Amino acid sequence: MNIGQAAEQSGVSAKMIRYYEQIGLINPPLRTDSNYRVYGPDEVHVLRFIKRSRTLGFSVEETSALLGLWQDRSRASAEVRDIASGHITALETKIAELQGMVKTLSHLVHCCAGDNRPDCPILDDLAGRPAIKGH
Repeated sequence: MNIGQAAEQSGVSAKMIRYYEQIGLINPPLRTDSNYRVYGPDEVHVLRFIKRSRTLGFSVEETSALLGLWQDRSRASAEVRDIASGHITALETKIAELQGMVKTLSHLVHCCAGDNRPDCPILDDLAGRPAIKGH
């Protein structure tokens, strides 16, 4: 199948397939005499693995490590677990940071009159002016 068909079957865009090939995440596919890429079921399966890994938020580097472990039948599952556990920790940290952002922005929105006056605590905060007290 061609790259468009591989993209459709895997859920990975043709542009991303080319990128993954360029950075070495996937092996370059076979090419026809006309230099068109040719993909088979195995390549599509690898692309689906990458797509799922990226959907779960794994970085390209983590995805590469997981892909290597997936393809290594003599792997220790402990290595896979360590990568996934580290990713959970990173996600939890990111969630806490996002919750902090929501709290801060909610406070600033609450303090903003939202009227026709130019005073705006949201812009003041973004500009580094002192935080609003007492609200």
